[in-house]
Amino acid sequence: MSQYCVFRRSDSGQWQFIAGGGEDNETLLNAAKRETFEEAGVQSGKWIPLTSLCYLPVTVVAEKHRQHWNKDTLVIPEYAYAFECTDEVILSNEHTEYAWLPYEEAMQKLQWDSNRTALYELNCRLEVNHVR
Repeated sequence: MSQYCVFRRSDSGQWQFIAGGGEDNETLLNAAKRETFEEAGVQSGKWIPLTSLCYLPVTVVAEKHRQHWNKDTLVIPEYAYAFECTDEVILSNEHTEYAWLPYEEAMQKLQWDSNRTALYELNCRLEVNHVR
């Protein structure tokens, strides 16, 4: 049975997956790898691009992180990646704890619909061994 790692944010107490934005000229995959390293200390493993995509209101990002954005920016894309974790998780200060959970328990903990959709997609792909 697959286990999924969920993270509790230190600022809101919400459970979610690792999240973050890309930096100048950074590919989506490189941004996912960088955020995974910054938030969980994970450097190796297999990253899996998911089809799941949603748009979030800019207000979910702290104002100090969006000051350089155009004032007309109202929503931002959220791309989803999964990764097969082969390293020990070492939390950054962005999270207070993490938990490895079976699918149903992870679904119940996750705050954001977009995270639940990505988890659903990944779980389906793993069940039919259709991971790219």
